[in-house]
Order: sequence, then structure tokens, then C-alpha cells
Amino acid sequence: MQKITRDALVNKALALLDNGTVDRVLGWKKGELAYDVTPAVFTDGKSIGEGFVWNDFCGANFSKYLIAETKKTGSKVLVFLKPCDTYSFNQLLTEHRFDREKVYAVGIPCEGMTDVHKLRAAVGEGICNVEADGDMLAVSTVYTDEPVNVPAAEVMLERCLVCKSKKHVAYDELLGEEGEVAESARFDQVAELEALTPDERFAFWQNELSRCIRCNACRDVCPACTCEKCVFNNPSSGVENKAAANSFEEKMFHIIRAFHVAGRCTDCGECSRVCPQRIPLHLLNRKFISDIDNFYGEYQAGAEVGSRAPLVNYDQDDLEPSEVFGGRE
Repeated sequence: MQKITRDALVNKALALLDNGTVDRVLGWKKGELAYDVTPAVFTDGKSIGEGFVWNDFCGANFSKYLIAETKKTGSKVLVFLKPCDTYSFNQLLTEHRFDREKVYAVGIPCEGMTDVHKLRAAVGEGICNVEADGDMLAVSTVYTDEPVNVPAAEVMLERCLVCKSKKHVAYDELLGEEGEVAESARFDQVAELEALTPDERFAFWQNELSRCIRCNACRDVCPACTCEKCVFNNPSSGVENKAAANSFEEKMFHIIRAFHVAGRCTDCGECSRVCPQRIPLHLLNRKFISDIDNFYGEYQAGAEVGSRAPLVNYDQDDLEPSEVFGGRE
């Protein structure tokens, strides 16, 4: 599949601004460092020409940003959606979280995004520039005289290595080639954890979650976390946003959040991507997704607007509590 270019995205954004289809563009801009790409709203051609970025670090899922953007006055906002983003887009529409009439969605192909942590592990600290060259990344650091070449596939985000779909499930217009739903190995790690003893699984999560610093990055970025008043921001809840006082509080935050998004998580992987402690939070959600598939039949949140997750769609053949641990014949 041919990669989409920055020029193609910029030209599309300028054309839609010029003809009045949209009055602003939700895209990416460079941050303080070459790999520090961040979401941004552009309102004119000059800012797009100078600041719009499209590269291997544009991993942000824009779906959640549409909740706030569609509340603003104006006509429509243009949003560029990678295939995995469109599942969250549909799920949020199902939950009536943004106004579809105020969005012009352009689907764009994606061959995977780079994991900054893996890149640092490969070349060291002090990265000052990254240039894509075919299947390689030329990485310059303040400690090297010449760029270091790194295979892009070796430093790709985990979610991209086990991508569930290159096919867009929502858009107004598609740029580039359309992909297909993939044969994904995304549940392999879940199976590995399930093969462990209960004590081994507890030790695994105890080790992972003990690194949590309660920065709330996972909650803030998650497209399924859109409550206007989160229980973790409520001083009367007893679990108000604060540093964990003990190991129970530390685990409770993530387990409550995993239950909150069960059946609604599209497995976009944003929680793990933004975690500064590199906790594999996506595995909690994938465990729920795997169980839903096994107990109720295969289901993908966000595959289509209006679909009801098995957990909220009662059926007389639903799983009984007694069958959970023994499985179904």
C-alpha cells in the first residue's frame, strides 16, 4: 500500500477550507522535539502550510477531540482519521457524544506509527531529528555525527504490529488506498497471561501497575472516557485524583477504568501509547474484548454506528455466571 504524503493532506485541507466545506482543520503540529508531534487546530492556509505535520509520530486518535470541537461555533471541522481511529469515531457517534453534521471526516491510510520509547532504546537519548527513508528511519542525535538508520518495523507501536484493520469504517471522503480487516495476533499476549497461574498473573499486574504515577494520561486520552464529571475528580467519591496511597488504590484505578470501558473499548491502544511509565494498559482492555468474544460471540466496538455491545444487549441465551469459569460446551 502506497503511503499518503503530507502534501496530499495539506492540499486536501486547503481545498476544503477554500471552498467553505470546513472552517478549521484538526491535524498535527510539531512540538518541542522532532518526535513530539501533537494535535492542533488550524484555521487558515498559512498556518497549515507552515505548521501541519504528517509523519511516523502522528499516532494520536482524533476521535475524542471532536467532542469539544463540535461544541464550538462555526461550520464544520475537518478531521483526518486513520483506520483504527474510525472505530472510535463510530463508537462515540453511537453514544451521541458529538454532532456528526459538524464534522467532515477524511480517511487516510496508515502503515503504522513509531514508538518513541523503542526508538530511544535503539539509538539512545538526545534525539533531535528523525527522517523517514523508505522502510528506514534516519535518526540524528546530539551525541552522533551521522544519522543512525533504524528499520521502522523494529520500532513500531505495539498496536500497529498487531493492527486489527487497515479498513476505514467511517469517512466522508477517502484519500489513498483502502485496506482490509486484518488477521490480527492482538490476543496472543492475553492468551499468554491466561496461561499463567493466578499468583503469576497477580505478580505480573502488581509489577506493572506499581509504576503508575496517577498522571491520568490514559484516562484523558481514552475515547471511551468521556464523562463530563469523572468519579476520580469527585472529592466525595473517596477515590479522588491523587497519588496512590497504597497498592490497593493503585490497582483499583485501572481496574475500575477497565470495567468502565468494557464493551466500548475499540482497542485503539492510546492508553498504552501515552503512558509515561510504559504500563501495557491495553492488555486489561483486550482481556475484556477477548472474553466478550468467547462468551457472547465475536464483537468489535465501533464497527458500525448504533451497534449494541453484548454487555448491554440482553438475550435469553446470554452467559450465566456459573458458566464463566468453566466455559461453555
